[in-house]
Amino acid sequence: MNVQKLKEELIAFSKEIGIDKIGFTTADTFTELKNRLIRQQELNYQSGFEEPDLEKRVTPSLLLEKPQSIISIAIAYPSKMKIRVESKKGERRGIFSRASWGLDYHHVLKDRLKKLEEFITTKIPEARLKSMVDTGELSDRAVAERAGIGWSGKNCSIITPEFGSYVYLGEMITNIPFKPDTPMEDQCGSCTKCLDACPTGALVQGGQINAQHCISFLTQTKTFIPDEFREKLGNRVYGCDSCQTACPVNKGKNFHLHEELEPNPEVAKPLLKPILKLSNREFKTNFGQVAGSWRGKKPIQRNAIIALAHFKDETSIPDLIDILENEAGPVSRGTAAWALGKIGGEAAFSALKKAQERETDPEVQTEIEKGLRLFR
Repeated sequence: MNVQKLKEELIAFSKEIGIDKIGFTTADTFTELKNRLIRQQELNYQSGFEEPDLEKRVTPSLLLEKPQSIISIAIAYPSKMKIRVESKKGERRGIFSRASWGLDYHHVLKDRLKKLEEFITTKIPEARLKSMVDTGELSDRAVAERAGIGWSGKNCSIITPEFGSYVYLGEMITNIPFKPDTPMEDQCGSCTKCLDACPTGALVQGGQINAQHCISFLTQTKTFIPDEFREKLGNRVYGCDSCQTACPVNKGKNFHLHEELEPNPEVAKPLLKPILKLSNREFKTNFGQVAGSWRGKKPIQRNAIIALAHFKDETSIPDLIDILENEAGPVSRGTAAWALGKIGGEAAFSALKKAQERETDPEVQTEIEKGLRLFR
């Protein structure tokens, strides 16, 4: 089989099936990445969601026997909604980050990679292939950078000239010796707009992030959000786009190329108060199809409580009191106590005083005290 001809056919086929960019690189070990990951671990900058085995993250040969190359793919997603919904007094809305608009991108990219696999095996039946998206062992960004999809921006995203950083990434390790593409030169230059825009200073320096301080990470945790970050959350219920929206390359980039990635405004920018009352089944029905649902409803509900406090939404006080009095989970109860203190009012104060006498969980007691202190 002529490998160069197969590469050209693959590129053409990728366009037919809705892949917006495709690149090829070697299956060599990602040596530079390994050094960076070791440093991240030493500094405790990891999120904890990563593949724990560092060697697997940088060594394709541990994932596929005798690999020859890696194919990287990118699919562009929209940065603006076609239909806008407004947040207004009494009907405040939260926001999911753009990477959680439309159908869960893991499904979309896996579908495209499966089609690529089928195409390759019709040409080379004995081909060995291993595909992955996000939750796989390899770093999608490191592969995409080396395959020439884009350059690694100071905001730790892959930035493409065509679509900015509004792209989803996936890759396939193969035992086919495709000719590698040339990586792109870094085009961030002296720009630091993403670093300046990061609400928590999680972007420590260009290309280095402290995930423990990143709002996108914090919205996905299941514990109490640390005090110093609660105000910074704003109305975000999942993820954060500040470092993307600040990027000059992303200005005017808004692509509606894939129907399944189009956001439903009521899901992407949902009303906050109804989130507080959702059962597990209702949460799955309403939000189960988007990427932001992967951690379940509890983190989203906690973030919605913080968002209502951000808006000082007095109409949410009865709902927050209900959570404080009846919710089984201490994180929800405690966050509601803090939120009642932020919003204020006689009913909130009275509910906190009653809860102080009744509550047995020490962490929730601490949050009740924080809430009461906000009245002073």
